[in-house]
Amino acid sequence: MAVRTVFRPDRAAYVRAHTWMAAVAMAAGMAVLWAVGNPHVWTGAIGGLAAIGLRGWYLASEELAVEWTLTDARLEGPGWRNMALADIETVRILGSYVQVVTVQGDKHLLKYLADPEGAKAAIEAARTRALSETAAE
Repeated sequence: MAVRTVFRPDRAAYVRAHTWMAAVAMAAGMAVLWAVGNPHVWTGAIGGLAAIGLRGWYLASEELAVEWTLTDARLEGPGWRNMALADIETVRILGSYVQVVTVQGDKHLLKYLADPEGAKAAIEAARTRALSETAAE
């Protein structure tokens, strides 16, 4: 099986995703404090920023080490996340993520990609090749 592409997380995409999560967490924290009548609404912003900042720092080494390998016949990820290309039903982009859904209903995320559109195109092209080879047999 020839390796076609290896998808690796991008640090800039990781930071960008966490920046958006922090903005949402800050707004949500402030909204909750406002809704319950807390006079110190601004502390929700600090709490949201701290929570997502700590999460981002803590998980960075793990999340940025994940690799997905696209071969002629399979998409292989960390752990048990391996699937035949013919088993892939849907590939969609979710921000800097690419979601792969199998015929069996399993969902997998390739996270923090610098070029999610390129990754989607590569997976779909390999899937199309695998399906045409299977049909020719």
